[in-house]
Amino acid sequence: MIQWKEEINIVMNIEKVWSLFLDKNIKKIMPKVEEHTLIEKTEVEVGAKHQQKYREGKRVETYIVDTLAYENNTDKKHKQISFVLGKAFRITFSFTLLKIDENHTKFIYEGKNEGVNFVGRAMLKLGSEKSNNLVVQEFLQRVEQEALKIVQA
Repeated sequence: MIQWKEEINIVMNIEKVWSLFLDKNIKKIMPKVEEHTLIEKTEVEVGAKHQQKYREGKRVETYIVDTLAYENNTDKKHKQISFVLGKAFRITFSFTLLKIDENHTKFIYEGKNEGVNFVGRAMLKLGSEKSNNLVVQEFLQRVEQEALKIVQA
């Protein structure tokens, strides 16, 4: 199993940063997601399900994303999702935004990647923690960069 928890402070209002996590903006922060379609409930409630298509090189994976937690308060925003990728990995992660003040937001990104079968567990053991950390850092930076673009728009 691989686990991570990283955070970054973003010079941006919490509501504007949160808007990046709406369905209509998900491709901005997750450019490898080709499709993100709501199939059950609404995007703002626990139990929502989305069908997602994700491109890795020439391969496109299709899976169902389950919303496990959802909170949208003035000072705290939180969404936790989970999905099984390639019938080998259960990936669960959350985005938490905490309002520091009107123009500053703390973004916490945490999650885990677990093998759901022998192949998945073996692949995770062979994987590099360093490369996983790089992916996490790149995601934090992408969210920050996209948030800063909101001001310029």
